[in-house]
Amino acid sequence: MQIRDLIPWARKEHSPEPKTRTGEDNPIATLQHDMNRVFEGFWNRLGALDWPLGSDAKSDVVETANAIEVSIELPGMEMKDIEVSVTDDTLTIKGEKRVERQEEKTGYYLSERSYGAIYRSLPLPPGVDGSKAEASFRNGVLTIRLPQTAEAQSRVRRIEVQGA
Repeated sequence: MQIRDLIPWARKEHSPEPKTRTGEDNPIATLQHDMNRVFEGFWNRLGALDWPLGSDAKSDVVETANAIEVSIELPGMEMKDIEVSVTDDTLTIKGEKRVERQEEKTGYYLSERSYGAIYRSLPLPPGVDGSKAEASFRNGVLTIRLPQTAEAQSRVRRIEVQGA
């Protein structure tokens, strides 16, 4: 047995079916068959998972003259599903969407459910005033504005770029 025999997509397309003897007389073949079934089940479940939005949520972080602005796309979520918190050095965004749709007409019954969650934690630079943070949600985009303290703004020193 080779390593690629453990990878379902490699085995299906490029390798012949593993030679196994059927029956309980060969415990190694039975073990191999059981292990193949476990790996195939794992890869099939992995592909069928509805991954949380955390891995897919697009976000932007922009520093303006006096604030840090964070925008994050949360399609399908409503304001009540979103939780935003700020500590001294971390912005945390949590959200969960649940969509359930049922339809029943003559001859068919439709029931769909979709779930997704997001958890994003962003480190903040020093000098952010979390007590004055503001958040807004519009058209599936959450925007958080975190003002910088006057001290943090005064530490910014513009450096002139000169040609060589």
